[in-house]
Amino acid sequence: MKALTTLTLAGTLLHGSLQAQDSGAIKAINAASFASHIKVLASDAFEGRKPFTRGEDSSIQYIAAQFKRLGLKPGNGNSYFQQVPMVAIGSKPAGNLVIKGSKSEVSLQYLDDYVAATRRVQEQVTVPATELVFAGYGIVAPEYGRNDYAGLNIKGKTVIVMINDPGFTDSTLFKGRTMTYYGRWTYKFEEASRQGATGVLIIHETAAASYPWKVVRSGWSNSKLHLQAADNNMSRTTFEGWVTSEAAKKIFELAGISPDIMQRARDKNFKPVDLHLQTSITINNTIKKSTSHNVLAILPGAKRPQECVVYSAHWDHLGIGEPVKGDSIYNGAVDNASGTAGLLELAAAFTKLPSRPARSVLFLSVTGEEQGLLGSEYYAAHPVFPAEKTVADINLDVMNTFGKTKDITVIGYGQSELDEYAKRSAAKQGRVVIKEPNPENGWFFRSDHFNFAKKGVPSLYIYPGTDVPGHEPGWGKEQTSAYNRLRYHSPFDEFDANSWVMDGMVEDVRLLFDVGHTLSNETTFPGWKNGSEFKAYRKVK
Repeated sequence: MKALTTLTLAGTLLHGSLQAQDSGAIKAINAASFASHIKVLASDAFEGRKPFTRGEDSSIQYIAAQFKRLGLKPGNGNSYFQQVPMVAIGSKPAGNLVIKGSKSEVSLQYLDDYVAATRRVQEQVTVPATELVFAGYGIVAPEYGRNDYAGLNIKGKTVIVMINDPGFTDSTLFKGRTMTYYGRWTYKFEEASRQGATGVLIIHETAAASYPWKVVRSGWSNSKLHLQAADNNMSRTTFEGWVTSEAAKKIFELAGISPDIMQRARDKNFKPVDLHLQTSITINNTIKKSTSHNVLAILPGAKRPQECVVYSAHWDHLGIGEPVKGDSIYNGAVDNASGTAGLLELAAAFTKLPSRPARSVLFLSVTGEEQGLLGSEYYAAHPVFPAEKTVADINLDVMNTFGKTKDITVIGYGQSELDEYAKRSAAKQGRVVIKEPNPENGWFFRSDHFNFAKKGVPSLYIYPGTDVPGHEPGWGKEQTSAYNRLRYHSPFDEFDANSWVMDGMVEDVRLLFDVGHTLSNETTFPGWKNGSEFKAYRKVK
């Protein structure tokens, strides 16, 4: 790592009441301390911060030590840790996936053409023979008049489904270009299990998934974590996985079906198609049950300590994985050492206030986000503050590394009244709020705030802006696109003191401080907007 002296350390002077409000607290959020946290968390010594590893021990101890240093109370009774029981399953298929037709066959290479694993806690799972069915998007959505499993007896069969939802290619369907949860890969696997399928394979397409095949490959080449379940996940499909779009075309050709069937699948009257093909699979597993940890601390409220505002960020990343150009440590500097550092900056800022806010503030650093939002799922099921007493969740995941912007992106804009809070705080900085430019990517369902939303708690999740002073229009967007293409979920997501411009993330986190500080001193609870699928879940006592 380069010396920190080369960082852009210029602080961000804020406008209006934000600048005047508790300047000591605001100044606690600064480039030097921000960078120092990221440098530690994203170092090779932390080995990519994967749960169940030395990287976890290093990470959670560092975060807890910072909370203690700041004088914050332990968030879980007398402890800064919340135990999260998990199981690590290292799945490896026994050879190629061979798809057989009546006259010929297609052989798919593991990692190059397909990935597969199991959630079942067994040393080996075997499917001697299973028929393949194409089930479109694999969606059952009564409110949209959609059931891709209608009339299908799926018992013993394997479904092949598409990523995203029909709105991705037809703006008149579902929510148009804004992905619904029905488009997420997690939903596809869940629904296939509910339907009783033996296996499920998702067709990967870069645009529809919003990430290239190499992201799938790297994520599935190592062991995967799951929350422990009483039934050892025997209610889930025997196997689940992905195939490349090229492999899917070969499968359709083997079945004598045009790949255009994927275009026809967006019709709500689409019916599943029996491909008259079979496959078999054996997956050998290494199993390790253990306990990971959320790290949490509380600043108790002065007047209504039973109510709280949550700031969340996941500390975990992918650990040590498949080498790329000789580097096997997936450091996760942007994702999400930057967000974890932001959480620590916010904690420092709140402790510098001249008086404690009326409501409690919970600083929650969660585990297992990269494995399916596991730590936040566990916290939501075992909360310190019940959902009806939780005012909002403000989530930090992937911060701005390319400098100050005139705007700030709100992921899931239009979902809740927190949009207005973000607008007011942005205006104090002379900035504006913009909608996410690619809502078809489903970012609202891809970080830890989503588990709060499912419990009815309004959630704010920001993303870097795109309008960067001194640069041509589109330059800021290209920076985020380049990160997603070149460094996201790869060993190249590393801290670089020479190229990172810290004042952008400083300004963004100061904005989040203002939102949370406002919420922590109000008596009202923000709500969901009409049309939000989460509005019905909100309960306040």
